[in-house]
Amino acid sequence: MPRMNLTTPPRTDPLEIYRFRDSIYAVDMVTVGIVYLDFFTWLAKRPADLKTICRHFQITVRPTDVMLTLFTSLGLVRNKGGVFSTTRLAREHLVQGSRWFLGPYYASLKDRPVCVDLLKVLRTDKPANWGSSKSEKEWSKAMEAPDFARTFTAAMDCRGVYLGRAMARALDLRRQRRFLDIAGGSGIYACAVVAAHPHLTAAVFEKPPVNQVAERLIAERGFAKKVSVLTGDMFTAPLPTGFDVHLFSNVLHDWDTPKVRQLLAASFRALKPGGLLVIHDMHLDAAKTGPRPVAEYSVILMHSTEGRCYSVGELKPLLRELGFHKFGFQPTAANRSVFTARKPN
Repeated sequence: MPRMNLTTPPRTDPLEIYRFRDSIYAVDMVTVGIVYLDFFTWLAKRPADLKTICRHFQITVRPTDVMLTLFTSLGLVRNKGGVFSTTRLAREHLVQGSRWFLGPYYASLKDRPVCVDLLKVLRTDKPANWGSSKSEKEWSKAMEAPDFARTFTAAMDCRGVYLGRAMARALDLRRQRRFLDIAGGSGIYACAVVAAHPHLTAAVFEKPPVNQVAERLIAERGFAKKVSVLTGDMFTAPLPTGFDVHLFSNVLHDWDTPKVRQLLAASFRALKPGGLLVIHDMHLDAAKTGPRPVAEYSVILMHSTEGRCYSVGELKPLLRELGFHKFGFQPTAANRSVFTARKPN
């Protein structure tokens, strides 16, 4: 089968189309803050840190962190030394008693299923069903069903045709030879990398039933001779050895910090000395004030997975603790970026 061209960009920029989808739950998160929590009225009277906010509203840390990052990126909240306070914009329009208060405007939308689910996630820290569908399970459980796995993998695959090329172009892989895409889904990122760097061979490490989807799509693109599929669960099996590049593309954001640490530690153990770790994702800035599209995307992750978007400031000390060094950061496309680190020789 002829190999698909994964090196030529489209003639138009799909950035805004990506943003529509990535920000789809952000308005619901704002609605929950205004209507269900009356968050801004409370905060206007008493600036507080994350722990105090969680204790007062009886909500949990991970989703509250996502909520506060979103509100900060929207210019509604200010974070000074870990203490959050309202901005003038929020005090004028989101605090009860102000003549410009917009609470009732948002209250008319409070019964939207995603709003109701986001409130539950805030209180329990348990992911909601994918798309807030009553007939679906949370994402990680739903992925065990072949039909959902095929549908979801196809969704991520079409996204990767564009994002994968940009990611591959941002990487200097001249000294690397073997590339491992961990939890690589359809294999689109591994295919994009070997297309841009023909001297490489690659493997996708995936568990059933996604591994079968990956094998089929890699073959359909004409990359079967360059990209293989290895079967295993990244949480229960050691990562394959013998690779000098590891990629986590849109993977870490599905998991909370303890599991992220587990995955990065497994990578450090399996990666060849001098090898390169690549984290391709949407990354918050070190202060977690934005960028706004990343903060918005983090809401959908908080809703449906155990994770969120991570900041460069959170990843770097974690990686350093595990033994990585020589960090790098490069924007790619559609508010994505690559964060890189090396294992010492």
